[in-house]
Amino acid sequence: MPLPVVTVAQMREWEKATWASGQTEAFVIEQAGTAVARKAESITRPNALIVVLSGKGHNGDDARVAAGLIRDRDVQVLRVIDPEKAAAELQSLLARKPALLIDGLFGIGLNRPLGLHWIKLIQQVNRSGRPILAVDVPSGLNADTGEPLEEAIRATWTLTLAAGKQGLINPAAWPFVGRLEVAPDIGLIPYPFTTEVALIVPEDFADFPPPRPLDGHKGTFGHLAILAGSFGFHGAAVLAARGAQRAQPGLITLFTDQKVYNPVAEQLQSVMVQTFEPKIELPRTCTAVAIGPGLASNDLPPIVRETAVQLWKESPLAVVVDASALEWLPEGPCPENAVRLITPHPGEAARMLRQTSTEVQNNRSKALRDLSQKWGQCHVVLKGHQTMIGRAREDLFVNCSGNPQLAQGGSGDLLAGYFGGLLAQPALQKMPLKSIQYAVWQHGAAADHLAATQPNWTVEELAHALGSVLPA
Repeated sequence: MPLPVVTVAQMREWEKATWASGQTEAFVIEQAGTAVARKAESITRPNALIVVLSGKGHNGDDARVAAGLIRDRDVQVLRVIDPEKAAAELQSLLARKPALLIDGLFGIGLNRPLGLHWIKLIQQVNRSGRPILAVDVPSGLNADTGEPLEEAIRATWTLTLAAGKQGLINPAAWPFVGRLEVAPDIGLIPYPFTTEVALIVPEDFADFPPPRPLDGHKGTFGHLAILAGSFGFHGAAVLAARGAQRAQPGLITLFTDQKVYNPVAEQLQSVMVQTFEPKIELPRTCTAVAIGPGLASNDLPPIVRETAVQLWKESPLAVVVDASALEWLPEGPCPENAVRLITPHPGEAARMLRQTSTEVQNNRSKALRDLSQKWGQCHVVLKGHQTMIGRAREDLFVNCSGNPQLAQGGSGDLLAGYFGGLLAQPALQKMPLKSIQYAVWQHGAAADHLAATQPNWTVEELAHALGSVLPA
């Protein structure tokens, strides 16, 4: 079941429905505290000092329960009723350089500006330079709008409880939220309402991709054609091909510019490499096409653009379009039931919609739906922090895997190839949304795996890790 993104009012109604079912608040608080405790253990070492800041509401209750359940750590609880009095004690605790601060000051109910002493306390926490785990929402942040109420905790991680909160996926909230994670099962009844936005969580892919048939062969798993690479941009073609290989389609044929054929072909073994000819003829066994990485040269043969437009408008094959090729796409309908995917970052989306990047980011849901509507109800991956996935008339999904180290040249080329490699496979082509979601999550999860094991890494290393992260 998708994990919903809810408003404060919807969360309150959900809680009321849970209490009406006979479930107790005490049980839910215990479950929430347990989730926070396990998260705190996962990001600290045994014997580490953890300071828990506990307010007087249910958010504080969650934090206090967590403090009692954290194992093998030195846990100090600072009960904050009067922020001015708490500041001195907090300063003493901060002098011991705690490994983690747990923010349980305010929950989702905060909807008014903070008083001066609360602002000073939050600023004191933020200036400490210590890692911070926020419980449900960073204290001081409006859970519906994502805007700070004067000042807000700048968390390293936010463990939101039961469901995503609407404000946490607003770009205004990102500097305060840090890494967004969810503790979905805290004892509430199944979500009784409907929402148009959901969060992607690893558990969504517990049985995905499905097992391959034992008698499968190359033809069983599809044939991807890639149109990529031009003078000065040949590495993008190689990375797209490597991304496709990690998805394991049966065959891959890469079409590239004659000027870069040698450096591209020399780096690829199992990928067939051809050049752009006066007419680009796809293999007759082709099941999907990925177009765009590295097609930025000013002297690109016109046939490349013409082929891309023709495939988008007419082909029954799955078509993935990325990077420079996004600017070539004609608005209007696509063949019915043919899979179409575009993968713009906010700057590319802004150019396609004739807007600014700020306008796109201020209403990502609308931007995504407008893109899909203009380009034939296609699937859209609006890339960036908390990548958003969906179509004009369907629910939207937000991915929280990944980290800032993905901001390297070539990362998107790798992902474009990975999309193509998955969607080329007939079995996965029947569930395009799930395949697209999996690709985005896996791309971010691979980056997280690398970041957890080494301080820096390259896109070539990401190519090696892509597809290897297990969801559970």
